[in-house]
Amino acid sequence: MYSMGSFVPTPRTTVRRLAKRAMYDREVVYAILDEAFICHVGFISGESPVVLPTAYGRDGDQLYLHGSAANHMLRIAAAGAELCIAVTLVDGLVMARSAFHHSINYRSVVIFGKGQVITEPADKTEALRCISEHVTPGRWAEVRPPTENELKVTAVIAVPLDEVSAKVRTGGPVDDEEDYRLPVWAGVLPLALCPLATVDDGRVPDGIAVAKSVAGWQRRRSRGEIS
Repeated sequence: MYSMGSFVPTPRTTVRRLAKRAMYDREVVYAILDEAFICHVGFISGESPVVLPTAYGRDGDQLYLHGSAANHMLRIAAAGAELCIAVTLVDGLVMARSAFHHSINYRSVVIFGKGQVITEPADKTEALRCISEHVTPGRWAEVRPPTENELKVTAVIAVPLDEVSAKVRTGGPVDDEEDYRLPVWAGVLPLALCPLATVDDGRVPDGIAVAKSVAGWQRRRSRGEIS
């Protein structure tokens, strides 16, 4: 069981630029993490910074990442490297009357921490189920579960959600007062992630309908609020 209080800001998670947009409330952070399903993981490889995109899942106070056991990022994480994980949702394009004041409405989360390797087969299977259900709820029950060999060639790490912050922008453009007289349309162009028509792989047997998890796919929607 985990607490739904607030994260304590650290020197790394304290938002300094436009600090009024910062949020440390766990409920807000987890709502953003639960709506998104792609994160970008930053780490140092040798002397070079690297950022890689990957899918993830969340269970309580842990974020799960997975990939091939030969995956460079996961091997570095397993060795104890510090990770910086970023998640972003884009809610709209903010159109101002001047080029300078254009913006984007977004909800983002940044996580700092070290990954913990999951090796016990049952725990690894549960972590993979968590990732699958996070991306496509209901899909795990429709398909064959991982085999023993598939588990062996798959690496899974858990990143504790301890050092975390969110940043949110909502609302319309904020123009200079003199620009409100300009004959220019201003406002917000809302954006959303929407599924299109499904495309089967050409080898689906006759009579097999699109799976419920696919036909009903949608993301939960949650909006951050700032005062």
